[in-house]
Amino acid sequence: MTAPVEVNRPGVGTRLVTFYHEVVAEMKKVTWPDRAQLQQSTIQILIFVLVLGAVIGLVDVALQALLVRLPSMLFGG
Repeated sequence: MTAPVEVNRPGVGTRLVTFYHEVVAEMKKVTWPDRAQLQQSTIQILIFVLVLGAVIGLVDVALQALLVRLPSMLFGG
């Protein structure tokens, strides 16, 4: 029977410092949008959200009207 092999791992502090350095290195690779790109993207997202909200609102109103009138049309009211 063989004895279990112990792996020497660095301590928690060392691992945290290494993680921090790796995060900083990765963040330096990120390309951030300039102000004009950010503004254009924000406007596009706001327009999309407003249009999507309007579509959902219209579908809601149509289904509500249909479901309120449907029973009276089918069974007479």
